[in-house]
Amino acid sequence: MDESELWPRLGAAALAALENAYVPYSNFRVGAAALTGEGRVVSGCNIENAAYGVTLCAECSMVGELFATGGGTLSHFVCYGGLQGETAQLITPCGRCRQLLYEHRGPDLRIKTANGVVGIDQLLPDAFGPHNLSRQP
Repeated sequence: MDESELWPRLGAAALAALENAYVPYSNFRVGAAALTGEGRVVSGCNIENAAYGVTLCAECSMVGELFATGGGTLSHFVCYGGLQGETAQLITPCGRCRQLLYEHRGPDLRIKTANGVVGIDQLLPDAFGPHNLSRQP
C-alpha cells in the first residue's frame, strides 16, 4: 500500500479509537494508530484514572493491542487529539510516548506530524534503548 492510501487509513483508525477514549478528568481525547511491519493496523485510546499516575495513554493501549494481536514492530504511526466536543487535530506524541514508540519501532518507523512525516530518530534523537542495557565487560 502506498503512503497516499496509508495515512488516511491510519488517520481513520486513530479517530475511531479516539471516540472510545475515557477522559472524565481532562476531557482531552487521544487516539493513536499504527501499521505493523506485518501489515496489521493497531490502535488505542487514552484511558484516564482518578489516580493520575495509572492513566494509560493512547500509545500505551495501542502497544497493548500490538502484542494482544501477535506482536511485531511498528512501521507507520499517527495520533489525533482534542477536547471533547471539538474537532480532533493531528498531534505529536509526548516524550514518554516517543520512548514507547522507539522501543517497538521497525527499522524505519515513520510518524505523521503537523510538519510532515518524520522518522522516530528526528523526534527522539539519541534515544535510550535496549542497546543501553547490554552487558559489556
